[in-house]
Amino acid sequence: MGYQLHIADRSRIGSVDFDRLRFGEVFSDHMAEQLYADGAWGEGLIKPFGEISLTPAASIFHYGQGIFEGLKAFRYADGRINVFRPDLHYRRFVRSAERMHMPPLAEADWYASIEGVLKQDAAWVPKATYKSYYMRPFMIATEQVLGVRPARRYRYYMMGGPVGDYYSEGVRPVKLTTMPENARSMPGGTGSAKTLANYAIAMMPSQKAMALGYTQVLWLDATERRWVEEVGTSNIFFVIDGLLVTPPLGDTILAGVTRHSTLELARAWDMPVVERPISIDEVLEAGRSGALSEAFATGTAAVVSPIGHIHHAGRTLDLDHDRMGPVAARFHKAITDIHHGLAPDPGGWCHLI
Repeated sequence: MGYQLHIADRSRIGSVDFDRLRFGEVFSDHMAEQLYADGAWGEGLIKPFGEISLTPAASIFHYGQGIFEGLKAFRYADGRINVFRPDLHYRRFVRSAERMHMPPLAEADWYASIEGVLKQDAAWVPKATYKSYYMRPFMIATEQVLGVRPARRYRYYMMGGPVGDYYSEGVRPVKLTTMPENARSMPGGTGSAKTLANYAIAMMPSQKAMALGYTQVLWLDATERRWVEEVGTSNIFFVIDGLLVTPPLGDTILAGVTRHSTLELARAWDMPVVERPISIDEVLEAGRSGALSEAFATGTAAVVSPIGHIHHAGRTLDLDHDRMGPVAARFHKAITDIHHGLAPDPGGWCHLI
């Protein structure tokens, strides 16, 4: 239905130190808002970034009916802005909405919200390589009701801001530990949707892992507690005897856009790759025998993050603690170059503004 424009009175960009950006702590001048009621989405609005008002009885506070996405925009050398693979993010947003029984946003409105904010806040997109503008579209149930049922009113927002590295380690190898006593998702659950509870349930185990000196949790399946699934908020890859191995998607694993891009690049390069179940015991044994040469995680926030150490039930696996391995480095460079227009678009990955 389109987006009306209300411009902020003055910009806050002068207070931002672009050389010392942390992840997700700075937000630009504008955001998008669109309301759903009476079975339809209303007209959207690009408005100054700021607080939103909700009744304490809004369904989101009581039953967690909410979803979100995370995608990035990058600056080309010629000044153009590239939104990376917004089509895949939109499809996942729709799948998440369907899983949480929420009304899907029209694709035209998705693009209008992203482009509307970025056109107003173009100066906020960093010029430096490895920095980007992170966007957070989200939808929440806002109906004033305490009955346990899907809400009839929703709000969609799109906000964002400039970011640096996701992990304090930057692109240095991270340390992981399993938490077999906890599970992120279960068969038939919401693990494949970007819904709020999936992240809330991971908070306590993640903090326990960090208190023990690890960067993130290496999640195992909820049934047998032996099959590798994800790394914190990322997908995982192993290089075993020259073969790129990653767990297959299902209803317990989020379909990462960077995972998808990594697999597409691997196949374009004729790199041997397989999506199959892999147990933590196989990973540790492959590390012990020397068959495992690299492990790395992929995700929109961190792009490609090398793994230098894995701990599980008193056993440890040490890889390179100092640098990214050659396979991970190749993917990292290829994807980053595409982000910033330093390599050709493989085919519709870059949405230029």
